[in-house]
Amino acid sequence: MSHLATTDALFFGAGLLDRQSTEHILSHSLSGMDDGELFLEYCEHEALALDDGRIKSASFNTSLGFGLRGVAGEAAGYAHAGELTEDALKRAAETVRAVRAGHSGTADIAPRATNRQLYAGDNPLSGLDFAAKTRLLSEIDAYARGRDPRVRQVMASLSGEWQAVQILRADGSRVADVRPLVRLGVTVMVGEGTRQETGTFGTGGRFAYGRIIAPESWRHAVDEALRIALVNLGAEPAPAGEMEVVLGPGWPGILLHEAIGHGLEGDFNRKKTSAFAGLLGSRIAAPGVTVIDDGTIPDRRGSLTVDDEGTPSGRTVLIEDGILKGFLQDRQNARLMGVAPTGNGRRQSYAHAPMPRMTNTIMLNGAHDPAEIIGSVKRGLYAVNFGGGQVDITSGKFVFSANEAYLIEDGRIGPAVKGATLIGDGPSALTRIDMIGNDMALDPGIGTCGKNGQGVPVGVGQPTLKMAGLTIGGTAVRP
Repeated sequence: MSHLATTDALFFGAGLLDRQSTEHILSHSLSGMDDGELFLEYCEHEALALDDGRIKSASFNTSLGFGLRGVAGEAAGYAHAGELTEDALKRAAETVRAVRAGHSGTADIAPRATNRQLYAGDNPLSGLDFAAKTRLLSEIDAYARGRDPRVRQVMASLSGEWQAVQILRADGSRVADVRPLVRLGVTVMVGEGTRQETGTFGTGGRFAYGRIIAPESWRHAVDEALRIALVNLGAEPAPAGEMEVVLGPGWPGILLHEAIGHGLEGDFNRKKTSAFAGLLGSRIAAPGVTVIDDGTIPDRRGSLTVDDEGTPSGRTVLIEDGILKGFLQDRQNARLMGVAPTGNGRRQSYAHAPMPRMTNTIMLNGAHDPAEIIGSVKRGLYAVNFGGGQVDITSGKFVFSANEAYLIEDGRIGPAVKGATLIGDGPSALTRIDMIGNDMALDPGIGTCGKNGQGVPVGVGQPTLKMAGLTIGGTAVRP
């Protein structure tokens, strides 16, 4: 069954919307507007969590609703409802038309549809019964405790989602997408005496549960969480001061996602609130630095067949060999900036208006072997995994905590350290990259990005890279 047929069955029919009436209301409400769409969504979501050997929470919910948007110049009207009725749609249309006052526009051309599908549309929630899911979490708990006598607590979570959307435009064009999403998370706490440390690992993507519940997959997740916890159990306090920093491949790309990714979204640059505003075509990074946003990678957490405005996702070059080449665009900001949309118009749900957001943001490979990069460092920090962080979009200033890090001394990886915090700003950090590895890796499929109160799934990736002269906040001062 095609995605359009699947979503037609969910949104149109007895007790739901009438398609012909819906298209008539939409056409009338958006006449004279520059752009707009009706976003229909059905979503099933479940989450189970185990803590201290017992299932502590289990939830399942479904949502069904629409969001109607009209765009007139820089203004946008948005109305939504958690019901699919003609009366609700008419009320929303009246609200949205208020932004048209004094404006007369011609609707933008609809996105060109493709037949590409980046993931299977099967519902992961129906592929595994509740008993099997709870049994899996119990097996994870038993396996972790059996791996090492120092394990004191195990927390495991499993979540799945099946989202079906259809996007209608005033010209009668329609596009649909059916999106699976699953995630497994494991946290292990270990202890010796009065000292306790934790390690966390997760995996997921746009596929069925089978990939992450296979024994080799969930055991790897447990082994990694335990390994990180034991590393931290033996870690010494991190030094403070300015030093060279080597970032590991894969998940450490979250630093670049936060430090520069948001600053390359179209809305911040159109409004000139980004540290990169007005720098298109200028050198903003060291030679060799190439950063892309690619929503077309099959089965990845951040990938989308089409974005939430109906535009096919793409591969957008943001920085090429250190030169700023482009921004991430939704339809409204692209039109106002006189460029093409890039397939990055995203929203958390039907209750949220779309805006420019990242998908899978990746720094591409360089020429150096990772061992060569480590060997070039006299004294520095090797950050393998990151926890939380904060960034100021306007200035690009960031603070990130490393949850797995090691000292580098005389070109060799030394003792593990804890409490290391990386402090800097995105624009400066880009210029301080002086070695880029050839081992680019993607994160394991766990990222969620927040912006203006909306969270959406994303991916990151990068090779090993060295940054000169970053400030490290720590609790120990070494000579």
